[in-house]
Amino acid sequence: MPTLNWIGKEKVINHHQEVPYRTLKKKYTFNSEKSENMIIHGDNLLALKSLLPQYEGLVDCVYIDPPYNTGKKEGQWVYSDNVDDPRIKKWLGEVVGPEGEDLSRHDKWLCMMYPRLKLLQKLLNENGRIFISIDDNELANLKLICDEIFGRTNFIGQWMWYKSATPPNLSNKIKKNLEYIVCYEKNKNNQRYLGVQKSSPSDDPFTKPQNSLKRLNFKSGVINFKGKDGVYKAGTYGTQKFPNKLLNDMIIKDGKNVNDVTFENKFIWIQSTLDENIEKGTTINLSNNLVLSYKRANYEPEVPPNLIDESVGVSTTEEAGKDVDLILNGAKVFDYPKPVSLIEYLLKFVNNSNSIILDSFAGSGTTAHAVLNLNKRDNGNRKFILVEMMDYTETITAERVKRVIQGYGEGDKAIAGIKGSFSYYELGEPIFRDGKNLNEELQIEEIRRYIYFMETKKAIIKNDNDNEYYLGSNNDTAYYFYYEKDKRTTLDIDFLSGIKTKCANYVIYADVCNLSKEMLTQYGIIFKKIPRDIAKL
Repeated sequence: MPTLNWIGKEKVINHHQEVPYRTLKKKYTFNSEKSENMIIHGDNLLALKSLLPQYEGLVDCVYIDPPYNTGKKEGQWVYSDNVDDPRIKKWLGEVVGPEGEDLSRHDKWLCMMYPRLKLLQKLLNENGRIFISIDDNELANLKLICDEIFGRTNFIGQWMWYKSATPPNLSNKIKKNLEYIVCYEKNKNNQRYLGVQKSSPSDDPFTKPQNSLKRLNFKSGVINFKGKDGVYKAGTYGTQKFPNKLLNDMIIKDGKNVNDVTFENKFIWIQSTLDENIEKGTTINLSNNLVLSYKRANYEPEVPPNLIDESVGVSTTEEAGKDVDLILNGAKVFDYPKPVSLIEYLLKFVNNSNSIILDSFAGSGTTAHAVLNLNKRDNGNRKFILVEMMDYTETITAERVKRVIQGYGEGDKAIAGIKGSFSYYELGEPIFRDGKNLNEELQIEEIRRYIYFMETKKAIIKNDNDNEYYLGSNNDTAYYFYYEKDKRTTLDIDFLSGIKTKCANYVIYADVCNLSKEMLTQYGIIFKKIPRDIAKL
């Protein structure tokens, strides 16, 4: 498989493992006492690492709209689009080293994206998928590194979005009307993606005539008869091209067949298909000369075409800009934001109203807006996680979501609020100081949550059925974190006597251990010394 090499690659392909784990510090919750929706302000590399203990392998869908690396600099765009933000440059200097000074803007972009995509891949569940917006500046490079990270066989496809508007001075050779959306799955599966709902039977196989005759049994009361009430004798009716043969007399009263009746015709219908469609609400119509027709209650959504435009209900950047201006009272922050309808369209590809959706380049918060809209539409329980590193996270990203929830606009432009809430977070302290010493300034619950995740790769569940040092059980192993901030802890007979959970094995953290090797073996105990034996993400 072709791979892509660039200056600095060897320094970043495993860098996600070296990123220090930091806690997430909740600042407030909006519109509720607690909320599982999250808006996180901070470097998305650090934030994604911090999400692992709670969300590794649990995210259903990722949508990201990273910098396109067009060469535009900060001041012309809201964010620096040629990866020269001081924070990114500092990170590149620390990770890549002196050779980072020689990086082209494409090298920088690849160094920035690679570890972030690695963490996003770890956060996706086994059936999860990622959608990435991009333009042709980095499309080819993105495809190659995604092949490497997600696996070439997990590539689903590439959509073209007709965005309409063209950022100024990008090209004097060609007007760039299209952007792209690249899609990969964690593990490619056979689940069908759902596009727009069909509104007509134009491509319905029921309309295609077959040569063989089909015999159909209609139960009483299912036919909507458009002729006169009375008795219709067995015989041949209809046009010469599609004749219908009535095999027994049919009695019509009040526009419905009173008795069960059997037809013979040349349509593609078979009995099982007929019964299934009647069960789903398909209306069977019968004209005066007994020509059968039908009208379905609902047509199946189409598989989404690879062109996304207004024909599938997705608006342009101009319309999206007007929406954001209205929500934020005319604050012209993003010239070319993504339309809410685009994100809604992508999220509906897989019909999961309980999904967890992550956007780690959150911008103005369009993904949260789309999630709230979809939940309102189908009474769903989708959850969003937004990450944004820029200083406008609270004043733009979170503020937009607040106004969507509260309602916005005035007069005939007023838009009613949508049920929703979120918690706002900043990046907190690291678990380890100097890369090895436990940070004792942290809340004990944050440390416990980290320890349990590192042992089980699962989120900790509160359990009061054992002593205060009990973390939880997994695969017949009980975990204990015997830790006190201001004193030395010892694993001894007294501690063992306080254990209430019965398991085949025990993992116990403490400062020291006074139990013999024989006793540890006898009771299936693995002793781990604090902080030496605490694994690092």
